[in-house]
Amino acid sequence: MDLVQSRTPRDLGAVRSWDASDPLRAFRDRFDLPPNVVYLDGNSLGALPRATRQRIAHVVTAEWGAGLIRSWNECDWIHAPRRVGDKIAGLIGAEPGEVIVADSTSVNLFKLVNAALAARPGRREVLSEPGNFPTDLYVLDGALREQPQRRLRLEPASQLIDCINDDTALVVLTQVHYKTAAMHDMRAITERAHEKGALVLWDLSHSAGALHVDLNGCNADLAVGCGYKYLNGGPGAPAFLFVARRHQASLLSPLSGWMGHARPFDFVDSYAPAPGIERFLCGTPPILGLLSLECGVDLLLEAGTAALQDKSQRLCQLFIALVQDMCDSNELSLLSSPDSRQRGSHLAYAHPNGYAVMRALIDRGVIGDFRAPDTLRFGFAPLYTRYEDVWRAVEALRDVLRTQCWSEPRYAVRAAVT
Repeated sequence: MDLVQSRTPRDLGAVRSWDASDPLRAFRDRFDLPPNVVYLDGNSLGALPRATRQRIAHVVTAEWGAGLIRSWNECDWIHAPRRVGDKIAGLIGAEPGEVIVADSTSVNLFKLVNAALAARPGRREVLSEPGNFPTDLYVLDGALREQPQRRLRLEPASQLIDCINDDTALVVLTQVHYKTAAMHDMRAITERAHEKGALVLWDLSHSAGALHVDLNGCNADLAVGCGYKYLNGGPGAPAFLFVARRHQASLLSPLSGWMGHARPFDFVDSYAPAPGIERFLCGTPPILGLLSLECGVDLLLEAGTAALQDKSQRLCQLFIALVQDMCDSNELSLLSSPDSRQRGSHLAYAHPNGYAVMRALIDRGVIGDFRAPDTLRFGFAPLYTRYEDVWRAVEALRDVLRTQCWSEPRYAVRAAVT
């Protein structure tokens, strides 16, 4: 039995003692969190760092307002994609010069998929799994639309590693599944792909900033990830991409924008890609979003990935244990693995009326989210989620299920965003 499960606190006082000894406890005060709200959706949108409010106010008034275009040089806006990318590299097991911040996750995925396929011209298959994050599958569909000689092959996660063969050009997987939080074995899959001569592209959107990720330790080829979840970059924050140094000279982005040029301010007609990771830039960097993201990344670097992962696992295991103790197990079904070694930093539970249950929870100040058709998701951002938050969330969940207040007609009305 897991250590946390075997020592589940039986009262709120015991839970508060965990918070008192939490080495990350001081980070919570560095976020703007509304009072009387338990926020368990940082896996979808991270909370606002207080430093971000101050930083962006300065950028808007002093750097943009007073500095105007001079700030590209005087405030080093022009190098922000590389600077923040180098910082993110420290969270995902990469080296400086292997990560760049640019565009959205979907755009970065498109760039890297096309670059990887061009590097494996004689191979016909792209391998992924059914139920992967939808945009990843949609982008793959779009990338392959103009390559009729290639096809997308979807295989169940349990069988996927054995399906990598001599015809596989690229494997595209999300390290932590967006719905169930199931975690792939990055090292084993990457090793198998390399044995067969294939490349692997990892989506780190649900792992970067909450778990210890070791791209270079696993000899990874390529990766993408978003900035608005555990990295706390804000809604629509720019994303990042990773290209292992050994591949940078041979891979080319299909979006050859001016910021990816070797000499963008020479303004010549012909395109020459930048020599390193900068070749995967495209358009003008979104400075306000980039500098917001930098504030969130700085906090994570200060905390350290080992401490983040340790607390992430403890928060999840405490939630599982309390649900077992306090809620009717006939109504909820745990979709996530109970083994923290095989799971990310959120938990998924199935309930026949999952959407209505989540809406009732949100009305009671416990914010998670819902994924069709029946899944409640609870995310645990280690920097600001307390163990007491877990206790209060499960108490509210127990009450919503016991009273069946979720059956009120208003909770059945679907909002545009779930």
